[in-house]
Amino acid sequence: MEETYLLNVEGVKKKILHGGQGELPKLQDGSKITFHFQTLKDDFERTVIDDSREAGIPMEIIVGKMFKLEIWETLLSSMRAGEVAEFWCDAIHTGMYALVSRGMRRIAEGRDPLEGQKHRCGMGNMFDYHSTGYDDLDELQRTPQPLIFIMELFRVEEPSAYKRDTWAMSKEEKLAAVPVLHSEGNRLVLRKEFGQAAAKYQEAVICLRNLQAKEKPWEDGWLKLESLVTPLVLNYCQCQLELGEYYEVLEHTTELLQKHNDNAKAYFKRAKAHAAVWNEREAREDFLRVAHLDPSMAAAVKKELKQLGERMRKKHVEDRKRYQGLFQ
Repeated sequence: MEETYLLNVEGVKKKILHGGQGELPKLQDGSKITFHFQTLKDDFERTVIDDSREAGIPMEIIVGKMFKLEIWETLLSSMRAGEVAEFWCDAIHTGMYALVSRGMRRIAEGRDPLEGQKHRCGMGNMFDYHSTGYDDLDELQRTPQPLIFIMELFRVEEPSAYKRDTWAMSKEEKLAAVPVLHSEGNRLVLRKEFGQAAAKYQEAVICLRNLQAKEKPWEDGWLKLESLVTPLVLNYCQCQLELGEYYEVLEHTTELLQKHNDNAKAYFKRAKAHAAVWNEREAREDFLRVAHLDPSMAAAVKKELKQLGERMRKKHVEDRKRYQGLFQ
């Protein structure tokens, strides 16, 4: 089947190469569209620019999340599941393709799609856009031109039908997800499934950090979110202690204490991590700080210091024996 017709969009023509099934999808904000695509130049050779099949995984976009090539949502909304169609799009719709393609290529290469744009002013980012890092995409930027997109639609999922990635959630969805993830993490801890629990706590922290990035540091909104982040980080660190990931604990507790230097629980977990990697002086300093900040933890600190002393003495004995053996 090769039926060619105009969509109700200026500068777009569609040719159905293989018919799909069912009704046209009803797209709404948050719907996830999964498809394969091929991008070609509108030249005699139909030069291939990009092909998602080469990456081995289909493309996914979330409706309403400001995907830079808006025309793709329009094209895909005209397709049924299983359909393969070819779209000719005038240059008025393809001007952003070079930047979109650059991001997709960098992801496929395992690179940051925003590389070169982070922590830079608007003028700096505009200058960076003068070159995409790919010769064929630079040509498209210099000379906007019509493009051909061949798309195969696999499925359209409603927002409630799939697990939303953190970046795709709204502010309200992120806030609603945090207590659920916290509760799931606690449940997994009770079952001693520490790795899975840590992943839940980490996901909750990412939700909150994304929201914090939109707040001014140390103002009310930021502080409210920080109060939710802190217990999640501590729970995450406890899981890492159980898993023996002591340097992970040192990293995260130190980062936490740089902002909250009176958090006794953070000092306690960092002390245990120091003790586990034989940092005796640092462990003792942190344990004593815990007892000073929270006298109710004095008994626990005393127990930990006793165990630390016994472990260090045992280690010193073993080390002496080992060194004596080397020189006999």
